[in-house]
Amino acid sequence: MIENIDDKNVERLYTQDKEIILVGTAHVSKESARLVAEVIEAEKPDTVCVELCESRYQAIRQKDRWQEMDIIKVIKDKKALVLLSNLMLASFQKRIAEKLDVRPGAEMIQAIESAEACGAKIHLADRDIRITLTRAWRTMKFWDKCRVLFQLLWSVIGGIEEITQEDVERMKKEDILAAMLAEVGQSFPAIRTILIDERDRYLAHKIRTAPGSNIVAVVGAGHVPGIRKYLNIEDNITALEEIPPAGRFGQAMQWLFPASIILLFILGFFWGGNEIGKDMMLSWVIASGGMAGIGAAIALAHPLTILSSVIAAPFTALHPLIAAGWVSGLVEAFSRKPKVKDFESLSQDILSIKGFWRNKVTRILLVVAFTNIGTSVGVFVAIPLMVKLLK
Repeated sequence: MIENIDDKNVERLYTQDKEIILVGTAHVSKESARLVAEVIEAEKPDTVCVELCESRYQAIRQKDRWQEMDIIKVIKDKKALVLLSNLMLASFQKRIAEKLDVRPGAEMIQAIESAEACGAKIHLADRDIRITLTRAWRTMKFWDKCRVLFQLLWSVIGGIEEITQEDVERMKKEDILAAMLAEVGQSFPAIRTILIDERDRYLAHKIRTAPGSNIVAVVGAGHVPGIRKYLNIEDNITALEEIPPAGRFGQAMQWLFPASIILLFILGFFWGGNEIGKDMMLSWVIASGGMAGIGAAIALAHPLTILSSVIAAPFTALHPLIAAGWVSGLVEAFSRKPKVKDFESLSQDILSIKGFWRNKVTRILLVVAFTNIGTSVGVFVAIPLMVKLLK
């Protein structure tokens, strides 16, 4: 038992016929890892719940998982931006861990090792991070997504140099995702709901329904109040595991926007004649294609990739189901096919902004992101130019 462990981050809770020892941790803290080991060794629980989903669990257990990733499939499945965001989050956490000389997620690794040592079952309690990020992504408008990407990029560029052990202990009060997106979360409460509140409910349900009567649950300290709140509330979490479809307004705008651009072309030819119509089309091609090309160039794409983005953008911007970034990403993947060494060095390369641009895997993801951003900027530049030609 753990009566002799006096720590404010350890709570004993009860639900139905289960006794749950809730351990709140920082995700990069030696003290948290030590506390987890002490609690599990003293308690010898039936089950140890960890704040991990299957993909993150496998990331810990299988260090070479990146070598099995199919980057082409990632782009075709429209998951490039989600993967890029995930890697940036991993970069932020790993850089803090290296600064403090601890393993990223050391307390979760310790929980798994201690559970195996005492014969306890390991129960994965967190929602798949891809679902969490996708649900958050779906709630944001385009410019909000750009803000998030630049916020994540900034975390890769810098911002951790002055972090001390005391700062990390303060981070126990926050979730790593919320800490990363604090500024965005303040502006968009819906994002906080998805990153924190929904996961609190999910974690509480998974812990409550875990096998065994004596359970140790190792979670980020930022989730402890929410888990305590929802632990004894019956909750159907099926809806939390679904990817919500785009709203009706969003779906309608996907078609109405390109239709309005085409209508603008028609008006140009009808009112202004062939010369005005041609000038409008030229403005559209130069603005959308040119900015897409600049976006790809910023990502240091292959010349063929830049050319493909310039050619594709004027057409894909008028098609709601195709993005210029997907086209340029595929061209980049075929032009500079990632090698085994790129996958092997991925975990190290994501620690620096230079590494993100150097590694062929992350560069492909950057090409997708910056081409799409460039295309969107080009569209907003082209529209007023086209309207001006009608006057």
